Amino acid sequence: MSLKIRMSRGGTKKRPHYTIVVADSRSPRDGRFIERLGFYDPMLPKDHKDRLKLDVEKAQAWMKKGATPSDRVHRFLHGAGVLPALKRNNPEKAKPKAKAQERAAAAAKAAEAAG
Repeated sequence: MSLKIRMSRGGTKKRPHYTIVVADSRSPRDGRFIERLGFYDPMLPKDHKDRLKLDVEKAQAWMKKGATPSDRVHRFLHGAGVLPALKRNNPEKAKPKAKAQERAAAAAKAAEAAG
């Protein structure tokens, strides 16, 4: 059984709040879970004390048992000083697309012809 520490969505349309739970990775997002670890309310201001509550000790205990946090929960745990930051690198995404490359080549030709 692979365990995930992830967020379960609650709230109404356009007014979400999330519960941070430990669940089997095969169970639905808002379905059955094993234990509730905290909550996250994105509607509150970033400096509000009730925006995020997370029981870090329980999260660490579950990670020792093999649970892996989702990307967003990993960021929360990084903010709490428990985990290192996720390092992501996709150099292909930063490259200009075909039309931008054509425009750059045309601009280079025009500058070369003018100079």
